[in-house]
Amino acid sequence: MDLLLPHLGLIVWTLLAFLIVFFILRKYAWKAILKGLNDRETNIANSIASAEKVKQEMAQLKSENEALLTSAKEERAAMLKEAKEIKEKIINDAKEEAKAQAAKIIHEAHDSIHNQKLAALTDIKNQVGKMVVEVSEKVLRRELSEKGQQENYIKQLAEEIKLN
Repeated sequence: MDLLLPHLGLIVWTLLAFLIVFFILRKYAWKAILKGLNDRETNIANSIASAEKVKQEMAQLKSENEALLTSAKEERAAMLKEAKEIKEKIINDAKEEAKAQAAKIIHEAHDSIHNQKLAALTDIKNQVGKMVVEVSEKVLRRELSEKGQQENYIKQLAEEIKLN
């Protein structure tokens, strides 16, 4: 049981050693320890402040990036809309040009048909005129005394002449 209870002398010497170490530490090391703790506390506070500042800057950069992304999307949409309008304009211009060319071709075809029609009518008139002259010439060459024989002869000549 003596091992568990300390003697008075041991308590005195232990207290004396503690006080000597305490005064030496207080005189030489206490200021350095307190200065180190204060420096560490200041460093931690500065690190926390700088982390908050970085966090705010990151939030600001994120909002700027979102704004840039939004403006880029709007610009892309505007460019697509402009490209679509240009495409529509080009298509409409091509359609109008094709219609104009088709109308020109149709007009030229109508003119050509009209000219050919006039040429054919002129040719038919010339042929009819020639046939009338031939029939008249043949009728006049043959002098018939009867009018009925003249009419029969004219009908016969008309049937013999073929139109082209």
